Amino acid sequence: MHAAAASHLGYNPRLMSVFYVTTPIYYVNDRPHLGHVYTTAVADVLARYHRLRGDDTFFLTGTDEHAAKVSDRAAEQDMTPQQLADIMSQAFQDTFTKLEMSNNDFIRTSQDRHKQRVTQYITALLESGDVYSGDYEGWYDAGQEEYVPENKARTNDYKSDVNGKPLVRKTEKNYFFRLSAYREPLKDHFEKHPHFVQPEARRNEILNRIAEAEDVPISRTGTGGWGIPVPGDDEQSIYVWIDALFNYLTTVDTDDRRKYWKAGAVHLIAKDILWFHTAIWPALLQALQKLPGYEWVNLPAQIYSHSYWISDTGEKMSKSLGNFLDPEAIDNYVGEFGLDALRYFLATRGPLGVSDSTFSPDLFIEVYNADLANTFGNCASRVTNMINRYFDGKLPPVGPHVEASEAYGSTAHQCVTRYIEAMERIQLDRAGEAALDLVRAIDNYIDKTQPFKLAKEDGKLPEVGTILYHCAEALRIASVMLWPLLPDKVEELWRRFGCDAYVEALADRGAGDFDAWTNWGQLASGTPIEQGDPLFPRYQA
Repeated sequence: MHAAAASHLGYNPRLMSVFYVTTPIYYVNDRPHLGHVYTTAVADVLARYHRLRGDDTFFLTGTDEHAAKVSDRAAEQDMTPQQLADIMSQAFQDTFTKLEMSNNDFIRTSQDRHKQRVTQYITALLESGDVYSGDYEGWYDAGQEEYVPENKARTNDYKSDVNGKPLVRKTEKNYFFRLSAYREPLKDHFEKHPHFVQPEARRNEILNRIAEAEDVPISRTGTGGWGIPVPGDDEQSIYVWIDALFNYLTTVDTDDRRKYWKAGAVHLIAKDILWFHTAIWPALLQALQKLPGYEWVNLPAQIYSHSYWISDTGEKMSKSLGNFLDPEAIDNYVGEFGLDALRYFLATRGPLGVSDSTFSPDLFIEVYNADLANTFGNCASRVTNMINRYFDGKLPPVGPHVEASEAYGSTAHQCVTRYIEAMERIQLDRAGEAALDLVRAIDNYIDKTQPFKLAKEDGKLPEVGTILYHCAEALRIASVMLWPLLPDKVEELWRRFGCDAYVEALADRGAGDFDAWTNWGQLASGTPIEQGDPLFPRYQA
């Protein structure tokens, strides 16, 4: 069952038992905002899911620091680029720590470990002839620090397709990567691995562009010493996007970490950086893997491109437009609703797929109340309160037959199967629904059997015990599925249910035993079941 659920991806996490997930690395010209938090939260959910499955998991995020706009911003503030990068990179690390992101490493492109590896890779490509010196004349998107092909520039009326600002005409000496030589190898890889780029619409978009791919500049002049020099030519620095792409490899290019790259990375990106990640990056890797000593450098398992958050006015949320959620706004949501509520909303209502998603306060409250307060939180309160009221806080044994009780093991199994399939496909909304459907089934069971009425009838308490055991066991299994989305509140519930061993196993990026934990019948009768405050109090505006 598990292997089949994953087979569409072109790799098999269950057999592999090693999982590597990355976010893009984030520019340090400004503070972190909702877009950065969103992609990192999605990666965190996937990393936690794979740890829960028992996989050896590595989760990478970090900061992209060698951009021209970092130098410009630093000059505006009378700082060196390194000083600004240090401050802003720390802001990202502090934000991700505060939001309990479970990344295993945080890469900075200004670190020696990264710069040394990039220099090594570019040296090898220069020697092979896949990187060569030439002259560039064409269009440049200063905001995105991206060279724009003539046909794309013309289509967008010579304006940036991200911020709408006019493109700049540039003529300069550069080093080029021989991308045109990899049109056919790239197309062949796409054909052999149909889920290499997802969603499908993004895959088709890139395939159309690859057919016309030309050689691309990979260096620039006039960097003022901020950047990684082209080996043998200190007047040229490696183009920021090329420098940044290599971070996924430099971080794990060590004896103890290469296993993660060999297993097949999963890159999470936004749609505005699709071309770099799905055409230039795989081609660079194909160029490297031909060379002695780099045979192990395979291509990523999958590149998943999500869409944008938009405001309730319909505009993309971005720094340049000034309508993004900044760290203070994010802190306010966490302070008002809790960290898990923010994680859940981002993961299940975010723009995975080709459509943008709206972030509005009203929608946030609606989802919080419907899914967390009224469903998961309320069910947990109902079950624990009745066990404490009727059985002195001890989980009762299964007693006499109660109609529909036997179906709950099967219902839980069906929800677990749906959950695994959704998680393997990076469909976090469907994964959340699979878990909550089991919670809803518990509520329906309570409404149908009405244990609170049976408890008042003589001799019916054993039947109430049957009902509440099934409720508690189904809720435990639902909570295991919800842990990657709601780790703090689920662990609080586990402690109330005497499942401290789960908490201990997963502590400090540890490994769980999902298959065992989602088997029916793990809770022992007589287990103390604690009451507590509502996990998610209903929000009243």
